[in-house]
Amino acid sequence: MSVRRRIAGRVQTVKLGPASKIVPKSHLCSAAIDAASPGDIIVVENHSQEDAAGWGGILSTAAAAKGLSGTIVDGPVRDVDESIDVDYPVFARTAICSTARGRIVEYAWNVPLIIGRVHVEPGDLVIADSSGVVFVPKYHEEEVVSKAEDIVAKEAAMSKAVNAGKLVSQVMGRDYEKMLLSND
Repeated sequence: MSVRRRIAGRVQTVKLGPASKIVPKSHLCSAAIDAASPGDIIVVENHSQEDAAGWGGILSTAAAAKGLSGTIVDGPVRDVDESIDVDYPVFARTAICSTARGRIVEYAWNVPLIIGRVHVEPGDLVIADSSGVVFVPKYHEEEVVSKAEDIVAKEAAMSKAVNAGKLVSQVMGRDYEKMLLSND
């Protein structure tokens, strides 16, 4: 929704929900920002309402000042221009102008989440760019990163071949499909 670039880092989680009668101890996401380390990425589960932002400009300013790599919100965000102004990447389902006040609150942070249909744990690896978001569980990290590096190297060689004049139909033939299938 804001500054678009590739980000990767460790997950710090925040779970939001309807305000109802819950009185928050602090503003949503602020405890996670305070506890995060430089390079971490705040991941927010906000399945409760489509008319309440789970992230905003002051949070982006604080996260950028802390050296965090970005924020991913499974739900709406606001103050997109402020995030752009502080060069802080925010990935979200949509942008709206409504605040969280009176609508949603933080239920917990540093807890497991469901983002889309994916189970996400604090400390997992997350990679995001303009094409989407990928969560890698800690216990699969070494294997997934190794396979991804192999694919990147092979695709770089393929791009080099295309740039050298080789026909794309020859470059992206059966071997390419086999490579992708073997790395699922």
